[in-house]
Amino acid sequence: MAGYKLATYQTADGPRAGLVVDDKVFDAAKLTGKAAYATVLGILNDWRAAQGVLKAAAVKAAKSKGKSLPLGKTKLLAPILWPSAIYCAGANYQDHANEMAAKDNRPPPADPHTLGLESWHFIKASRSISNPGATVKISTYSKKMDWEIELAAVIGRPAKDVPIEKALSYVAGYTIANDLSARDRGRRPHIPDTSPFKADWVAHKSFDGSCPLGPWIVPASDIKNPQKLAMKLWVNDVLKQDSNSSQMIFNLAEQIAHLSSRLTLHPGDLILTGTPAGVGAGRGEFLKAGDTVKLWIEKIGELSSKMA
Repeated sequence: MAGYKLATYQTADGPRAGLVVDDKVFDAAKLTGKAAYATVLGILNDWRAAQGVLKAAAVKAAKSKGKSLPLGKTKLLAPILWPSAIYCAGANYQDHANEMAAKDNRPPPADPHTLGLESWHFIKASRSISNPGATVKISTYSKKMDWEIELAAVIGRPAKDVPIEKALSYVAGYTIANDLSARDRGRRPHIPDTSPFKADWVAHKSFDGSCPLGPWIVPASDIKNPQKLAMKLWVNDVLKQDSNSSQMIFNLAEQIAHLSSRLTLHPGDLILTGTPAGVGAGRGEFLKAGDTVKLWIEKIGELSSKMA
């Protein structure tokens, strides 16, 4: 059976949802005959039915010589414009937690499971998303801009008080995110270190372009185990992060269950599941204008951005 990836692509009339089948891009609404499928959010809001419709459409597209665009000449945008929320797991890889503790001269943290703790998330602004291949302006904003490869899960139906054993059934698919972090903007100057108001999460994590996303969404049915995916990130072709999603402290199911115990997750919402070791802060290295960052996650693909 023909597989597909769900994408958003640029047209003369604006962004449209597309199915990537082999090396071609098909308009999702035109291929399926469903006007609501003109956007990826429209598809995700009908995800229970859409899964079968899109699989059948992909088979049809693979066999037909119908109207399509060559993938190599099509401008892909971030696959979701715009999610209602982006939830980001903090300190969720043991090796990354260890490297950040070492940077701050702290002992390695204990496994939070042993302390009775749940996963911990912060929120990135929805409009902080940037497109595959886009340029992110950083030089006037931060002198310590860091990279963070993350597996991003896309919610496919409303999720509230979801048990762990059923949590993955609420995932429509997976994509790649770079949780760009302005390390020198995370703590407010002229505020005592002991103040509860010292942290500045907006400046640290939600500046314009701080969430490169894409290049598409791979359906969850094509990724049987999201906890067994190789992940790599390069800066100017130098490998910086090389790990596997199996290294998460709180797995995706635990994260969905915990988040949904506090609020309702909606179709299109993103969960960035944490980053492994190898970030710039642990090395004393940071991004500068002219750098290219490339991310790769097994079974999903490749995402790149340029810094300016």
